[in-house]
Amino acid sequence: MTTTLPQRSVDERPRACLTARNPRARAGLTALLDRAGAQIDPRPEKAPPPTVVVAAGRNVDEAVDTCPESYRQGDYPLMVVADEFSPTGVRRALQDGVRVMLLSTEVTPNRLRTALRSARHGDGRLPYQALIGLLNRSAPPVRPIEPLTARQSEVLSLIADGHGNAAIARALSCSEHTVKNVIYDLMARLQVNNRAQAVAEGIRTGLI
Repeated sequence: MTTTLPQRSVDERPRACLTARNPRARAGLTALLDRAGAQIDPRPEKAPPPTVVVAAGRNVDEAVDTCPESYRQGDYPLMVVADEFSPTGVRRALQDGVRVMLLSTEVTPNRLRTALRSARHGDGRLPYQALIGLLNRSAPPVRPIEPLTARQSEVLSLIADGHGNAAIARALSCSEHTVKNVIYDLMARLQVNNRAQAVAEGIRTGLI
């Protein structure tokens, strides 16, 4: 008996709404999004979910400010592309619901495609320099943390490498349900709310 796997739906093509004040930045990102295979929608509320709002700017604050309040308060996955990442700007962006941040000089079609997928699935991604900036900014004394299990350490390392749940499950030869349970326990142990915070806490406490 042969099992036929379902084909990928055309609807899985990533959708993005781009906000940017600089015309050159907008044109450049539009071209890259097109090369990444993304469908660009002028307004996310007129597009099928989940459309990722991509906000671009010279720094994180400028990028977030280009994003209308209605988008930030809605259910749209948010992504920032910027030249500079200050600790204050990164914190504000995280509070505003930004899931993924990319350094503009490192943007390629492949990275954009991966970042859009991460934003759609709620996976956090931060540039290394942004993580380091957060950790060096008035970092409180490291609190004692219960040692992680071997599986939790493996999952945390794979999250830090930017892998989503499906890729982690394949790497560890387990189900996505198992990965979700490990991540839930991991976040509870680290006392964090999302994957980006888990990676930052892992670096700060020497777990990664």
